[in-house]
Parts: sequence; C-alpha cells; structure tokens
Amino acid sequence: MHQYMQRVYDEVKARNPHEKLFLQTVEEVFESLEPIVEKNAELYEKYGVLERMCEPDRMIQFRVTWADDNGMPHVNRGFRVQFNSAIGPYKGGLRFASDVTLDTMKFLGFEQTFKNSLTSLPLGGGKGGSDFSPIGKSDAEVMRFCQAFMTELWRHIGPDVDVPAGDIGVGGREIGYLYGQYKRIKAVWENGVLTGKGFSYGGSLIRPEATGYGAVYYLVEVLKHFGETIEGKRIAVSGYGNVGWGIMKKAAQLGAKVTYFAGPDGYIHDPDGVTGDKLDFILEMRAKDPMHCKPYADKYGVEFVPGTKCWGVKDVDIIMPAATQNDVNEEWAQKIIDSGVKYYIEVANMPTTNEALAMLRKCEHITVAPSKAVNAGGVATSGFEMSQNSMRYNWTAEEVDEKLQVTMKNIYAASVEAAEKAGLGYDLVAGGNIAGFLRVADAMIAQGLV
Repeated sequence: MHQYMQRVYDEVKARNPHEKLFLQTVEEVFESLEPIVEKNAELYEKYGVLERMCEPDRMIQFRVTWADDNGMPHVNRGFRVQFNSAIGPYKGGLRFASDVTLDTMKFLGFEQTFKNSLTSLPLGGGKGGSDFSPIGKSDAEVMRFCQAFMTELWRHIGPDVDVPAGDIGVGGREIGYLYGQYKRIKAVWENGVLTGKGFSYGGSLIRPEATGYGAVYYLVEVLKHFGETIEGKRIAVSGYGNVGWGIMKKAAQLGAKVTYFAGPDGYIHDPDGVTGDKLDFILEMRAKDPMHCKPYADKYGVEFVPGTKCWGVKDVDIIMPAATQNDVNEEWAQKIIDSGVKYYIEVANMPTTNEALAMLRKCEHITVAPSKAVNAGGVATSGFEMSQNSMRYNWTAEEVDEKLQVTMKNIYAASVEAAEKAGLGYDLVAGGNIAGFLRVADAMIAQGLV
C-alpha cells in the first residue's frame, strides 16, 4: 500500500479498533485505489481526501422507546450515519435487524458513498437503522416502533438534507409508518424525504424490484463482454426478499432462470426456474414467514436442502449472493471455484469476505462483479423517485425501467473505463471502486477543507 494510504488506514484502525465490518470495507476499497492514489498522492494528501472520506460527517445515535401489544416497554438503539455529502444530500437505506450496530451503519454508509457516486446522480452517502427486528411483531407493534423511531430521526433529515430509504427489515409498510409520523410532526407534505414509498403517496413504480432488475441489467453487460447472452442461463441466488425476487423476475423476462435460491433455513433447487405464479407465491411466502423457504418446496414438489447454502452447486452458470454481508467466506469461495462457475456477481452489500473475494478474483475462469456497482440500481431508482416528487409527477413503469437500464449500462461502462485507465485491464471490482471514488474526491477538493 502507498505510504499515504497506509498511514490513513493505520489511523482508521487505531480509531475504530472494534469495527470489523467498517475496517473490512475500507481495506477492500483502498486496495483498489492504490494505482490512482499513487499518481495523485500529493494532491490527495494536501486536501486530506482519504482521511475525510473515512470519517463520517456525523454519527447520530438515539434511544427508541416503544410498547408492545401487551403494553410492555422496549428500548432499542436507533442510528443514522451521515457519511459524505460532497455530491448531494445524504442518501441510503434504513435497516431494522437485531444484529445492527454502529459498525454496520458505518460500513454501509461508506459503501453507499461510492455506490451513489457511480449512479452519476447528485446523491451523497448515508445509512441508518436500528437493532429492532420486525420479524414476529404485529403490524401495530411495527407501527409504534416506526413512529417512535421517526420522532427522534425527523430533526436530522429532509428532502435536501438526508433522504432515507428501505433496506433489510424496512419495506413499504415501514416506510409508510415512518412517513406518516414525519408528516404528523412537521405538518408539511415533504414526501421527498423518504423513498420506497407506496405509489399512492409519491412512490415510484418498480422501486421494490429495482435493485434486482439493475443487477440483471449489469449482468447482461458483463455477458456481452464475453460474447454471451443471458438467455438460457441458470442462476443461483441467496435471499428472496425484494432484491432476490427482482432478480428472479427480470431473469425470467429475459429468458434466464433462477434454479437455486437460499433462505435462512436452507436452499431450494427448482430445475424449471422461479417463473410465473411461483414469483407470486414467493411474495406470499415471505409475507407469512420470511425465515423459511421450505414452503416453496412443499408447494411445487422440488428439492429442499436444509441448513446450508447453495454455493458450490455445479449446474449453474452464474452465482448472485443477494442476502447480507459476508455470506461467502473462504470455504464457500473454494467450493464456488471448484464448481467451475464462470460468473460471480455480488448483489448484497459486501456479501464476500475480503479473503474470499481475493480468492475469487485470482481464479482465471471466474469473472467477479462488485456489489457497489451491481446493486446501485436500487438507489438510482430512489433518485428517480426523488425527481418525480420534485416534479409532482409520476413516470410510467416503462419509463423508470428504461432509465434504470441506461444507468446500469453507464455504471458498467464507467467501471470498465476506470480500470483500463488505471492499467488494471478488465477488473470490474477495482474499476467500480475507482470510478466511484474519483467523482467524490474531485468534489471534496473543489469544496475545500470542510
């Protein structure tokens, strides 16, 4: 590592010794940036670009007190990390899950900064959430929690300040409750303050599917590079939330099929692919019980393998981890390599450990695409939702889908170009990091030491 980068990374480690996820993502990004920083080290050091980029603008933590259906009080922690606003208002999802910590928020906010930059939209990076899990809670309990959460958060957000969206554990229901409380407190119609809203009060069409759709559009561009098409390809996915479901839906539309998908309880193997009414059943299944995918196997008479993941299966062409961070470790990476699969397309935020990612990138027969670029379609469509809110207008589903497809093509092209200019060849991981970094760094330098 260049001495300037090494110094900054050592400082980041010393300041954040227990934040493993945050340190993991900083290390992964720095590894990609070395050729760029080496050429411009004097300029970047003069303006403290790396130091500032690794320290959030502000970190907000607050208590969330709410009562369950029996009237018993509960206390959770709420977070909002406003990481970087060099190119626009903070933008990033809210995650409600029992394992959420400040470390989680910082790693996601850091990644979001580069992801949002790649979209070319004026969006800064941020992330938020709580260690509250909506799983097993009644609608009334979720509503009371969301209202208590927003009662603390509202003073830190706004259409031109910070625009949260959904993430794990935060879907249309939660966004609705959050916005309702924001509107109640402020007594204004600022529906541009949140994205992922229902269509009836300012949401964008195809927003729930957008991350998965965008991932497939990015995949199409990767396949074109190798003279292939997506038609007939078999895909293995982890997760069947909005992202995984969007992948299944768009893959089916384009003539491919998801033949494996994994959940918390094991994985499904459906050789015919998840298509048609099966897509509707997945929505029903996860609404009733998001922790079990076995009901799919029971309904359609396909194989269910309990207690493990589908990485390493040999009868797929593409692997798309779309669940959560560090889903693929070194052991799984070796199984993926041994399977002979050709394409490893990250979709979830940081789904691969750094050690496993290094193994996969070194493998000659596997092409790796990074999540920062691949899953940027979700935030891009959130940006489209913000635009529609500003205009007091709604685009058709076809218009949004077309804009999304163009955005993903541009993200892919920018990543390829950045890697080639840095002398790294066809390296999508490094290219995505470099392209995202350069826009943020240029804006930070232009605005001075702030």
